[in-house]
Amino acid sequence: MDERCYEIARQKHICPHCKEELSCCRTPPYHVGDGLGWGTEIFFICLNDECKIFNGSWDEFEERYGHSASCRYMLLPNETKGGPMMVGSKVAFTGFIIDPDELDQSNERYQKEKEAVAQLASCVAEKNLSPVIRLIIDEEANLEARNRACDLLAELNDLDCIDPIRGHEFRHTEIGQKANIAISTILKNHNRKECEFCAEIIKAQAKICKECGKEVG
Repeated sequence: MDERCYEIARQKHICPHCKEELSCCRTPPYHVGDGLGWGTEIFFICLNDECKIFNGSWDEFEERYGHSASCRYMLLPNETKGGPMMVGSKVAFTGFIIDPDELDQSNERYQKEKEAVAQLASCVAEKNLSPVIRLIIDEEANLEARNRACDLLAELNDLDCIDPIRGHEFRHTEIGQKANIAISTILKNHNRKECEFCAEIIKAQAKICKECGKEVG
């Protein structure tokens, strides 16, 4: 979630029908309406089951349309007036509520990502591995920034990158492949290899691993 959405999500809005505070929710992947999408990542909705617009719409939908449905009051960001939105059950949209603690954690992660991206331009000259590693192993980070970090990894030529990358489980397999290719280049540059048994970094010409004592190829 970007900073704009973070600030919007911190806003407080009141339902005009029941005077309860609206819940901030992520917009679902589907859109009921004209098919043009939501136009926003988040919105506000009244999830009070005692709200009169919610309680009073079930019979109307049944009589008019012949199926079970109701309405909840919803408000889009930067709008002063909201309106009713059809829902098919009491639990509709409850799975999209944004948890405040989760929001703070997400914003903290985003701020660290921004800081890391800003440091990429000078990281090679400063021999600063930290921003590169942060972006490579952050599965939520911008994909373009992660790819750039992988490209810079080989230029940094630092063996300290191996443990955090090898210890990370990549959801984005392409990033994992690029990072591992860079590690292979770094090992070659340092005349090193990894023990196939214990993953210890040893000299390329070594026949016996100094860590596990096993014979290596």
